[in-house]
Amino acid sequence: MPFTVTVQPSGRSFSVERDEPVLHAAIREGIGLPYGCKDGACGSCKCRLLEGRVIHGAHQAKALSADEEAAGFMLTCCAAPQTDLVIEARTVAGAGEFPVRKMPARVMTISKPAPDVAVLSLQLPANEVLRYHAGQYVEFILRDGARRSYSMANAPHTQTDKPAIELHIRHMPGGRFTDHVFGAMKEKEILRIEGPFGSFFLREDSDKPIVLLASGTGFAPIKAILEHIEFKTITRPVVLYWGCRSKADLYLHDWAQAAAERLPNLRYVPVLSEPKAEDGWGGRTGFVHQAVMADLPDLSGHQVYACGAPIMVESALKDFTERCGLPGAEFYADSFTSEADKHGTPA
Repeated sequence: MPFTVTVQPSGRSFSVERDEPVLHAAIREGIGLPYGCKDGACGSCKCRLLEGRVIHGAHQAKALSADEEAAGFMLTCCAAPQTDLVIEARTVAGAGEFPVRKMPARVMTISKPAPDVAVLSLQLPANEVLRYHAGQYVEFILRDGARRSYSMANAPHTQTDKPAIELHIRHMPGGRFTDHVFGAMKEKEILRIEGPFGSFFLREDSDKPIVLLASGTGFAPIKAILEHIEFKTITRPVVLYWGCRSKADLYLHDWAQAAAERLPNLRYVPVLSEPKAEDGWGGRTGFVHQAVMADLPDLSGHQVYACGAPIMVESALKDFTERCGLPGAEFYADSFTSEADKHGTPA
């Protein structure tokens, strides 16, 4: 017997099988709940359990602590219902708009704009259009069923009669998938993907100024969002902060500079945490989220879209809300949790 989950305050309901995570059923039924990693690591899907009982699968304490669970909070990605449920969660308009599909993808090109970053262009079937929001991600399905998640770095409008997606992949030495990308992967190789997933995309019903905050290859979905902003001629003020260790890690620095030159409403601020002497860097240094705070001490009227390393995302959320007045509901994030972050296994 399936259980019924009712989401408040929207009042929407959907069915969940026993032992099935609530989020899995919500995605299947097109219910737009907020989420990120789907693996109990990021905490993006945390919500309040108002009525009913769930059993949580494995998850990280930073995503949901024992005290939070005792206080009535749950993670939809790893909570299975034992009764009918009523949960309190914001529904995300558009998150369940496009069907999740499995399809083959052919490697068209592999480029390496930085020593540890590969940009893949994957050709998709012309008769199976992948519809998605700029900022969402797909999962590679490996031979043994394991999955690896990567965000689309190109906006949906770039899909043509030869649809393709662009992905930015950082090498994680010892990682099953990334070792293959940086080693044996060749053009024309066939991979299997599923998507789109995620609730990280631009909320277009707002007129608030936008802060885009990226670290490392967290730039990928930010790039897609910028392409979408340009395509839709969205005129809200936008500032892009991209934090990396050294100048070489700003692997699409020229692209970001060119975008800022084209778009009168876009300002680009690269920030290096460990610039090398040979970089000759005269720009900003330090932690990227602190550069945002120095420039914008009052974020009470802004929206922030943050993507990258978990420590950057967590620090930005804490400091922006506690010290800069950012409403927690206006912080949207995609924390790039690796397999090692999730399970202690290679990426």
